[in-house]
Amino acid sequence: MQIGVTTYSFSQLVRKTGADYFKICDLAKEIGYSFMDFTDIEPAMAGVFDDIEAAKLIRAHCEKIGLEVGCYTVGADFVNGSNGDMQAEIAAVKHKVDVAAALGAKIMRHDSTGGFKSPAQGRNYYDAVKMIAPAIREVTRYAASLGIKTCTENHGYFMQDSNRVEALILAVDDPNYGWLVDVGNFACADEDSVHAVSVAAPYAFHVHVKDFLYKSGKEMDPGDGWFKTRGGNYIRGTVVGHGTIPVVQCINILKKAGYDGKLTVEFEGMEENMDALKAAYNYMSRIVD
Repeated sequence: MQIGVTTYSFSQLVRKTGADYFKICDLAKEIGYSFMDFTDIEPAMAGVFDDIEAAKLIRAHCEKIGLEVGCYTVGADFVNGSNGDMQAEIAAVKHKVDVAAALGAKIMRHDSTGGFKSPAQGRNYYDAVKMIAPAIREVTRYAASLGIKTCTENHGYFMQDSNRVEALILAVDDPNYGWLVDVGNFACADEDSVHAVSVAAPYAFHVHVKDFLYKSGKEMDPGDGWFKTRGGNYIRGTVVGHGTIPVVQCINILKKAGYDGKLTVEFEGMEENMDALKAAYNYMSRIVD
């Protein structure tokens, strides 16, 4: 297994220093990460105005320093995106596939939907799955023509539980479409990670490793840095290995299911950015070894 990191994990550093993509790629390489996942490329962070041009520049820099490109992760909402125009949203996500191809990513993760804004649209995730599965199938077949696999992450409250994501994957029913398994994100929907990863493992195309601190919703709101789960508990992002997510057990479940791909560290905590990413790399290295 390879250990990588997301550009999102450098958000604190970018806010403080204005670091661009080239700088954070250099820093990831210096720490020891072997690949980088990129999140919705912002052309200005590569010094240009076009996302495909930016992707090509980033790819060239990664090749120069010996840092692989992992997964390209993008937003999407096939119910509400593009002002509710599903065909326009499909076209927008296909463009993101083109960016992924320019970047050299072999896997692209896109969101599915954040849910319904009114009862007139639908009642629950069953309705959503029926509505969006054909659109996702069209996107993944386009991606396949470019040699790119697509996947959806357990992410965003509405389509976060393991049974919901599994239902979506089964409805899309295409071998080119699978799951970006985030071992920590299940906590946002108050689901046990061990159970959820056991459900997700057979469909895993890519893996994000995230950790959270946890406090019961019966207690007072802890304050800065914490947010509520769907069920009203409190969690806060932290250094991988420092929180309550059973990371080792989750990775062992994935390995037992035959997953031998990339493991991407994702950090969104309050701790100092570079210290957190160095600690996470050292922790993950011990697991992989």
